[in-house]
Parts: sequence; C-alpha cells; structure tokens
Amino acid sequence: MTILPNVANVKKSAIYWVRKDFRLSSNLVIQKSVTNNTPLIPVFILDDLVESYGSCPKWRLSLGIKKFDESLKKLGLKIIFRKGNPSEILCQIAMQLGTTQIWWNRLYDPDSIQRDSKVKSQLIQNGLEVNTFPGHLLFEPHTIENKSGDYFKVFTPFWKKARTQTVQLPIPAPKKLPINQNWPQSEDIETWKMGEQMQHSSTIVKKYISIGEEAAHKRLLHFIDHSILDYKKFRDFPFMEATSKLSQYLTYGEISPWDCWHATQNFNWDTSQGPETFAKELVWREFGYHLAYYTPHITHKNWRSSWDQFPWCTDESDQAVNAWKHGRTGIKIVDAGMRELATTGLMHNRTRMIAASFLTKHLMKHWEIGQKWFAEHLVDWDPASNALGWQWAAGSGPDAAPYFRVFNPDLQQMRFDQNMLYSHKWVAELNPNPTPQSLDYFKVIPKSWMLSPEKPYPPPIIELAQGRKMALEAYQKWKLASGKHQN
Repeated sequence: MTILPNVANVKKSAIYWVRKDFRLSSNLVIQKSVTNNTPLIPVFILDDLVESYGSCPKWRLSLGIKKFDESLKKLGLKIIFRKGNPSEILCQIAMQLGTTQIWWNRLYDPDSIQRDSKVKSQLIQNGLEVNTFPGHLLFEPHTIENKSGDYFKVFTPFWKKARTQTVQLPIPAPKKLPINQNWPQSEDIETWKMGEQMQHSSTIVKKYISIGEEAAHKRLLHFIDHSILDYKKFRDFPFMEATSKLSQYLTYGEISPWDCWHATQNFNWDTSQGPETFAKELVWREFGYHLAYYTPHITHKNWRSSWDQFPWCTDESDQAVNAWKHGRTGIKIVDAGMRELATTGLMHNRTRMIAASFLTKHLMKHWEIGQKWFAEHLVDWDPASNALGWQWAAGSGPDAAPYFRVFNPDLQQMRFDQNMLYSHKWVAELNPNPTPQSLDYFKVIPKSWMLSPEKPYPPPIIELAQGRKMALEAYQKWKLASGKHQN
C-alpha cells in the first residue's frame, strides 16, 4: 500500500533509523540534517536481528543507545524506541508524521545487509524515499579491488591498496540541530530488559568499560598522547596499557574509524612505526568486512570449504571445552585471558589469539565453539572481525595462519608475560594475595560452575607437546585424505 501523507510539505522532517552509529560527530545522517535544515526523528528498533545478539553485546548496545539518547536530548531531540518489524514500524511512523524521508547509515555484515535490503525494498514499495549513507567503515567494502577487478583474499596486498585510499575527513559534532515539534509515541526501553541475560554480572562488567561518544574520544586522545608511538613495540604485552582500547566504541559507532585513521596522519610513518601499525589494525577490521561482503559464508562456515571434512570435535559440552570456557585449563595465559573476558567483556588481542589457537589446535575443537562463546561474552563483539579472527587462528580462513603453526602457550607466556603480571592479575589461585580483578571473576560466573578462589588451580588438561603432535598428525592425515596441499 502506497503511503500518501496528508501534509503539504512531506519533506519537512526525516526519520533516522538509528543502528550502530551512536555518535553526533562524523555521522553523515546528522550532517545532512544540518546541511538541509531537516529535522530528524531518530528511531531505534529492537528487531529479530538485535534480539539474536549474545547477552553481553545486547546489554552493551542498550547502554550505548541510551547514552546516545542523552546526547540527542541535550540538542532537543530524542530517540523513539519501538520493538518489531523495521519496515512496518518505519512505515507507520512515516504515515503518522506525514514524511516520505527515511535515512540511515549503512552496516556491512551479511545479516544486516540482508535485513536492510529487504526493508529498503518494502519502504520504496510503500512510496517512501530511502537515503543511506556510509560511516561504519573507512571505505565501502566494494570500493577496494585488486588489479583484476576482484576482491582481495590476502591481507597484505589489501593493506597496500587501502593505505593509498582517501578517507573521509572527520566531521565535528554540531552544536545545534533542527528541531521537530511532532513526536510519535515511544516505548520504554527499560521494559525490553536487554541486559536480563547478564543477570548480576552486569554490575561487575560495567566497572571495566566506559560508554558513549565522549568517552570514546577521550580514549583516542589518551592513546595518541601516551601509547601510539610505542604501539608496535608493546601492543602484544597484555599486562601493559599499550593498546588503543577503542574496539567497543568502533563496534557501536561511538567513534568513527575516520577519526581514528586521521589521528595517525599527524605522525610520520617513515620514522614512527607505531601509528602505521595502528592504522594497519584499523584496516584489518576493514578486511574482515571486505571478506564478509564478498564471501558472506565466512561468518558461519569454513571460508575454505575443503576444511569442512577436518576432524574437529564439535561437542560444545565436552569436558575440555568447559575447562577452556571456565578458565580452568591449567594453562596460565589461556586461563587469564578467558577470565579477563568473563570479568570485563574484553580480552587482550594477543591472548585472544593464544586462546583460539589452544582451543582449535591443542584441544582440536571446532572454531565455531569459540566464535559462539566470544559472541556471547564480548562487549566489542563484531560479526566480521570475530569470524575472521577465529578462522585465521584455526587455519580454515583467508590469510590464515598455516595449520602447522601452533601457538605454544608456554612460549607465549615467556615472551609476553614472563613475570606473570597478567596471569596473576586475572587468576586468583596463582597469587597468595589475589587482585580485586581476579576475585571479580568469581562474582560474574554462574554459581553452577561451583568455582571459588580457594579451589586449587588445576594441572594442565593436556601436555602441550602432545597436543601439538596430535593436531599435526590430524592435519597430515586430513591433507593426505583430501588430496589437498594446505598451507
């Protein structure tokens, strides 16, 4: 049914479908509103896709959208909260307000693309005008091609091409916005209970995170002022404050990657490797979305179909899997990382790689088990980055670490946590005087795990040399059976 608004000026206001773009700066919808003097009606919709998020990401998203609502209210706007089908809700609000304009900033993971394409088609069929804008990434995924006009399958050439691309300059947050006088009814977001699955753990996790655009920009400035020059040198040491810690803000659009990229341009990359290394990490995030755009199966299947027959264990209730999830493998740096994840919703990137390699290689468990666990517990969960990271570690993905390259946790411990500062921070049983952080772990985990800091720390669930040997033997048998020569 075509919508025919009974209002003379149907373009007076525009409905702004808010998703993961919780910021005023570097937001092209906001910019268009200011430039065209078009009042916005921000609408956030709890649909099936958002409902499918894991407990921690959904809870963190709710905190972010409420913080963005506070920022908009300071400028005379507010978010309309609705629950249900996006196309139906947007059509209803458009008819009520007498507008034909629907705007949103694009998302690029396969599930969002599928949803948005369907919504856009339905809105257009109903006589509405849809305008969408970039902003979640440095570049649109389809804008970077190799010399053959195809997508990149390896990161290094992708990086070389990406670093030469022009990146949108940051846009300052407006000091005022056009105001709409007619506001549709809103639901109460608190009744949605988006953090219900977190139960009591949200109180603990919230201590370790900060929320919103202001916090994001403060974090970026702190990183630029204190850490970026030594980023390449120290970023792999989990006990050091050497990383940007911007991932959760990028996930929810509380800061634009444009701002992060241009912050590195104030340095000479030829004489300072830290800024270039950080820029490369931003582009690694882009690479994940580039691959998810062209090969959407990467988010839920082996990127290399030849790995479908690899003999990983898929039993999520396996005793070794539970030990890994609970931070009780007896491998100190792995357990420290898993406990950091449970306690803070975050995990240092180096220990993410170590924990992923240990699960998929020493324990021979399917990478999807780890991917799902991270998707449930990370506040910075990102569908493309999470999938790419797990398949990189497992060996089944593009640009993957060769399967025969097995991270040795003990060697990683000696190299990056030799004095056990990180391990002692997060594993209470290793420390005669447990840190507050390590004790917080026991406050967030389910009581059904029956764990306490007084329980003796377990011996390793597998001898590392034995685990590596079994993994390599399985790899060699699979390679011979499949007739493939994997690297």
